Amino acid sequence: MRSDLLIMITLLGLMKCVASRLVKVGDKHGWDQNVNYTDWAAHYHLYVGDWLNFVFDKHYYSVLEVNQTNYEQCIDSDFITNITRGGRDVFQLTQARPYYFISSGGYCFHGMKLAINVEEPLPASPAPSSSDKSNASPPQIGKHLVASVLEISTLVWMLLFPQARLS
Repeated sequence: MRSDLLIMITLLGLMKCVASRLVKVGDKHGWDQNVNYTDWAAHYHLYVGDWLNFVFDKHYYSVLEVNQTNYEQCIDSDFITNITRGGRDVFQLTQARPYYFISSGGYCFHGMKLAINVEEPLPASPAPSSSDKSNASPPQIGKHLVASVLEISTLVWMLLFPQARLS
């Protein structure tokens, strides 16, 4: 009975993570000079629970969360959080609000600054009524959601049927 409770708690935690995404800042360029992060951010809708993945050379660059004034003026001395750890750093967006990030050492003046507005996750859409079904398009499912569901299904299978594990 206790293992069933543990399984349920684990599954609930995993289900909460299904909607979260890991988004690489700057896409193929990563966190680097002369990248227009304003244009980059315009292509993303970021939601509470998503993670930003900053990929950069930690010997030169850093990632600092700052307030709006410090973002606008590239002031790195009074930051909120230093995200820099090893150059492959992640930051979870935990609140619906604007977030501001810069790199220290003057690199902010070379474009290493990011402003994003994080939104609450969208509620699930209601099922179309019977009168709407003739014009309804099929639901669209994101690749990350399908992958997460498959991972959870595999975990459930392994927990429920331990003899099925590879030896």
